[in-house]
Amino acid sequence: MHALPAAPAPPPRRQLLVGTALAGAGLLMLIGGMLAIWYQQRARALDAGDEATWLPDGVTVPEVPVNVMAFGLVALVLFAQWAVHAARRGERANTGLALGLVALIGLAVINAQVFVYHQMDLPIAGDAPGYAGMFYAVTGTMVALLVIGVAFSLITAFRSLGGRPRDAELVAAHALYWYVLTAAFVAMWFVVYVTK
Repeated sequence: MHALPAAPAPPPRRQLLVGTALAGAGLLMLIGGMLAIWYQQRARALDAGDEATWLPDGVTVPEVPVNVMAFGLVALVLFAQWAVHAARRGERANTGLALGLVALIGLAVINAQVFVYHQMDLPIAGDAPGYAGMFYAVTGTMVALLVIGVAFSLITAFRSLGGRPRDAELVAAHALYWYVLTAAFVAMWFVVYVTK
């Protein structure tokens, strides 16, 4: 009697990667919607004829830390991809180093945003509450997403270094989150900090 050969192993389901992609789509829609409202509020203020009604007098955006944040996030995604490469090869030391650098740069970007808040010294209920409210809403949401990203980096490092060195799907989902967050930040950087 002849037995049938065993069926091939089912392909991996990649639930974590798909879930991160769906969360990333939601993140892009959130930031995109907030930036659309920003443009709408800005257009209303400028159509009123007085440019000072949008950007308050005496408020300047410190451009150096803002640009450092943008370049820092671009560098951060390179380290996130390095972590994916190292995890697929089973290199625990390189995976840990790359994930640590991702978390460190994420913290540096958050620190730079807090420095921007301090330098701008913009009261929420000042002369132009429309600008201040939108500024803090958009950038505060981005800071919250950055904090989530740093926490994601720490959890990924804990799981990768704590006994699952070949869990490349988690590290790939981590990198995908940072790619999406960097794209959203670059859009926010252009709308909020460059075009003002």
